[in-house]
Amino acid sequence: MFKLFSDWYKRKFSDPHAVTLVVILICAFLLIALFSHLLMPVLVALAIAFLLDLPVNQMAKLKLSRTGATTVVVGAFVGISLISLLGLMPIIWKQSSNLLQEVPHMITEGQKYLLTLPEQYPEIIQASQIETFISTVKDKLLEWGEVALKASLNSISDIVALMVYLILVPLMVFFFLKDKRELLAGLMHFLPKERRMAVQVGQEMNQQILNYIRGKVIEILIVGISTTIAFILLDLRYSVLLGVLVGLSVLVPYVGATIVTIPVFFVALFQWGFSNELGYVMLAYGIIQALDGNVIVPLLFSEAVNLHPVTIIIAVIFFGGLWGFWGVFFAIPLATLVKAVINAWSSTQEEFETN
Repeated sequence: MFKLFSDWYKRKFSDPHAVTLVVILICAFLLIALFSHLLMPVLVALAIAFLLDLPVNQMAKLKLSRTGATTVVVGAFVGISLISLLGLMPIIWKQSSNLLQEVPHMITEGQKYLLTLPEQYPEIIQASQIETFISTVKDKLLEWGEVALKASLNSISDIVALMVYLILVPLMVFFFLKDKRELLAGLMHFLPKERRMAVQVGQEMNQQILNYIRGKVIEILIVGISTTIAFILLDLRYSVLLGVLVGLSVLVPYVGATIVTIPVFFVALFQWGFSNELGYVMLAYGIIQALDGNVIVPLLFSEAVNLHPVTIIIAVIFFGGLWGFWGVFFAIPLATLVKAVINAWSSTQEEFETN
């Protein structure tokens, strides 16, 4: 057994470049796992810097200095973000408040309807089953209410930190973009000379993350705006709130769209009942989801490495459990990182065995 393990170790770790890659990955994982709450502003700034790197490079090609291009792009990004937030937040807040006030009425009406089912279908549904179901739903709603209350109380203490982040993140984005070459050169200075595999994986992941973040932001905007417009045209209540939720649902592949379908369906159901209008809303929602999955995603992520749906779902569950929202957001790039490491290691191992 020891000889088997020894042979495997020599075969896999005989290349010092492979050892360097493993050490870098372990250190990065431990750093994020142990200090993710402290590094969150840095990670957010890096994500935004990836998004804005292309326009900065394009402006720099127009004989504008790197500092000037970064100032213009970051200033435009902050301005557009503030205008969007100030325009959308009051509407979203008002619609969220109205929806929360209407939830008890929806629950009451739903309970009345469920209690009529045993009379309509006595051979299939029993009254005791409905009562048990209603009791379970009430208990779950109370649990979710307690969790939401605790989260809201905890978030009050984080308002000051949030205000600090709103100042620090744009500053970090500015310096990440302006001093990109100097920062990368400084990072390379601390790495060992045997870093061929690490550089190979880093170059591949740089392009993958760039494509993913840019494509995901564009996808959110397209899906969110088109859904909001469709809901407004169909006169669905809480159209802006639901449109934003549908747009953000694309962050979680497959699962997000399924979850957001529930509030869309029930809002339409309680507004119109089982009617043609309900069918029109769900038809429009289904068409947008189909276009997103079969047209928008293939166009935006054509340069990304293809991953099997099962791999994506496992990555979402695993990294989301580790790092929450940002783990879900970067689940696909992280899964691609794992694939890139395996490919680089396999190719290096094949070269070693050939030689």
